[in-house]
Amino acid sequence: MQVISSSLSPDTEREDAFEALRILSHPASWQQGSAIDTVEKWFNGVSFDSGRTAFYALLRAFDVGRDDEVLIQAFTCVAVPNSVRWAGAAPVYVDIDESFNIDPKDLKKKITKRSKAIVVQHTFGVPAQMDAILVIAKKYKLIVIEDCAHALGAKYNGRKIGTLGDAAFFSFGRDKVVSSVWGGMATINDKCQMTNVKWKIKEIQNKLSYPSNSWIVQQLLHPIAFAVILPTYNIVFGKVMLEAMKQLHLLSIPNPPFLSPRRYPNALAQLLVKQLVKLERYNDQRRRIASYYHDVLRSGIVDKEAIYLRYSIRVDDPLNVIRQAKRHGILLGNWYHDSVDSTGSCPRAEDAAAHIVNLPTLITEEEARQVLYAI
Repeated sequence: MQVISSSLSPDTEREDAFEALRILSHPASWQQGSAIDTVEKWFNGVSFDSGRTAFYALLRAFDVGRDDEVLIQAFTCVAVPNSVRWAGAAPVYVDIDESFNIDPKDLKKKITKRSKAIVVQHTFGVPAQMDAILVIAKKYKLIVIEDCAHALGAKYNGRKIGTLGDAAFFSFGRDKVVSSVWGGMATINDKCQMTNVKWKIKEIQNKLSYPSNSWIVQQLLHPIAFAVILPTYNIVFGKVMLEAMKQLHLLSIPNPPFLSPRRYPNALAQLLVKQLVKLERYNDQRRRIASYYHDVLRSGIVDKEAIYLRYSIRVDDPLNVIRQAKRHGILLGNWYHDSVDSTGSCPRAEDAAAHIVNLPTLITEEEARQVLYAI
């Protein structure tokens, strides 16, 4: 039986492995090629090697740097505040609301004379309170950057997430909405008042080099390997293969503790083209499974415009629940098990981090029943 997981390449299907094999046999198109243009036109954006690079490039393009503060929610990935620091600015942490998104009331309290931008993360694919946030941003003349790493395809009051602020960035990591193992995209919205930002972001991209061919091969091996690992994980072979490939450095680590900005290679763009065709199917499935969880658990908030990259619940002892599920061959997530702010200024974020468990959503209803039975 295939492992049920929210983190081990849930987007990988057999055709993705075949596509990776095909690309491997055409090394001349690994770095440069037409697939990059295809995905950039799809997003009307500028591509980079990762979501964090795309975010960092946006901060640079908006001239966010020394003596500036960037408001971010405390319930987030460490890559977000790190990117702010790499740009030379200081992250200021804001508490969250019941949807695990930035709380507009606390946001207003944290604004100072040094505040220059707000990062609005649509956590787990559930849209944040954009209307309230945009009112605050307009009043204090703050740049609004949407973090859409979890939310490609989601909407807010009928409008696409990523088109509401001044700019947005997306991630195509191995456990995101669509995956090319690595990759990211920065977009500048037409309503952005800073007219020079679009050419600045392109200029930043043009100064970067492509990743090495050895790095590209490492990423192309990922969907191929997981086409074998996922179906055999619960019978030990998959676990052994995964660990062996990690030890041999045939698979890259998902979250390196540094920023090494590079361009998005054509090989990964080709993987993404295949994934984007499946976006609507993937998100429809995620919504169905989120509705199923809600009907059974009567937990959380159901938002019909959300895409539910993961369905999150609060439990008393998340580590015990995760261990219990693992005994049934189910690998649950706990984004984010630590708050990036430990000063006590964001108590709801700290409470969420201490009690969060993420249930997978890109699975069948029968698999969802197994998940609930296991926990």
